[in-house]
Amino acid sequence: MFHKKADAESVSLSFVQRAQPLRDALQRHGQMTPQQTASRRWAIGCVSLEVTQRCNLDCTLCYLSEHSEAVHDLPLEEIFRRIDAIAQQYGPRTDIQISGGDPTLRDHAQLQQIVAYIREKDMRSSLFTNGILASRELLKRLRDAGLSDVAFHVDMTQQRQGYADERSLNTLRLAYIERARGLGLSVFFNTTIYTENLSDVSMLAAFFALHSDVVQLVSFQIQAETGRGVLGSHSGALTQQGMMQRIQEGVGTPLNWDALQGGHTLCNRYSVAMVLPQAKGGWRAHDLFFDGAFIAQVMRETAHVIMPRGKPLRSAWIWTRAVLAQPVLAMQGFSWLARLIRRLGSDVWRLPRARKISFFIHNFMDAKALDQERLDCCVFMAAGPEGLLPMCQFNAQRDAHLLKAIQLKDGSVWQPLLGRTDPEQSTQHTVRADSQGLVSYPIKYLKGRSRVHAMSERRKRASS
Repeated sequence: MFHKKADAESVSLSFVQRAQPLRDALQRHGQMTPQQTASRRWAIGCVSLEVTQRCNLDCTLCYLSEHSEAVHDLPLEEIFRRIDAIAQQYGPRTDIQISGGDPTLRDHAQLQQIVAYIREKDMRSSLFTNGILASRELLKRLRDAGLSDVAFHVDMTQQRQGYADERSLNTLRLAYIERARGLGLSVFFNTTIYTENLSDVSMLAAFFALHSDVVQLVSFQIQAETGRGVLGSHSGALTQQGMMQRIQEGVGTPLNWDALQGGHTLCNRYSVAMVLPQAKGGWRAHDLFFDGAFIAQVMRETAHVIMPRGKPLRSAWIWTRAVLAQPVLAMQGFSWLARLIRRLGSDVWRLPRARKISFFIHNFMDAKALDQERLDCCVFMAAGPEGLLPMCQFNAQRDAHLLKAIQLKDGSVWQPLLGRTDPEQSTQHTVRADSQGLVSYPIKYLKGRSRVHAMSERRKRASS
């Protein structure tokens, strides 16, 4: 709905203040274009809130550190403090990704409390999970607590048993789609793209378009060396342009990737397709951003409009009201609609059944190749013990943040590797890794490179 005029000025002033640092950075680096949505519609794209470092998979491109499995779950008190910090810095309706590790490994009652606390602060929460423990019942409970979205991450880097390729994983993706169907949650899918599954991008784009009655957003994340993964960085064959081309081949139509901009163009690219169901289970996609200049103008001139997540019909009505409230924009809107109808041709009568699906391409930086310009313009932050920082920077410095002792309100200190508090310990005490490794973890705690190394050493000892 629209803000009441009496409240609009205070809300706007607060937003301007919160968005100013990002706006300044975007202007400084030439990224504050007419298409830019960052600092116009939102003060930040999203914030990652990691509620556990534990995971029940061992991804070959994992972004976690080699010590993550030994780190105990943060106390709820500290998680709530970080949520408060996000609210203070970015304000209402900020999107918070509840992530990890896999957040479903956290106590489910506590997970509900975290979701409820985010809603209490008038912010939106998304559950980022591999789906293994994200049962329909859990999703219902989290929805009732205030969850807005669920994002399933499924791809071949996860080494799931019984799946030979990305196409075979569609069986699992479909099961997750059915699990979330009808719950009132926006459903997203994340896919890591690396050399071996690059050729599958077109097939995946087509699969998600087919199921756009439930799936609303798809994020393709380009391979990067950020943590304990064993694959390293890509050779240069994975590019944004190449990804765009493959997605377009999958949906069967060119898409406008320049209509809107979210942060730095080297980090994020975005397009939207309208999918119209055809006879016998078929579908046809059309570019919803075919007039990029008009779309960008609408986004700029309706920045005050609050859009309800996961309610496309209501959102369409709110957009229509916002456009009609401005005569010049309304005339342009009628022109855009007429051109859309001409583009649809015989598909126009299928408009009542239209679906919308968004495609994101995320290009994360290697931990050892951070670009300060892109960090300055970052719209994807991580909540750490000492504040909010760009996700790529957080990944590059994980142990420095995750192994830091935290003082709680009662004066005790929570130690990440001990999982207990000790009032006698100083908050300055931080466990640090040395050249020989932090500690000798049991094999069960090791994943990625550290596990490969440990198993290699074990074999050497056995053969000597």
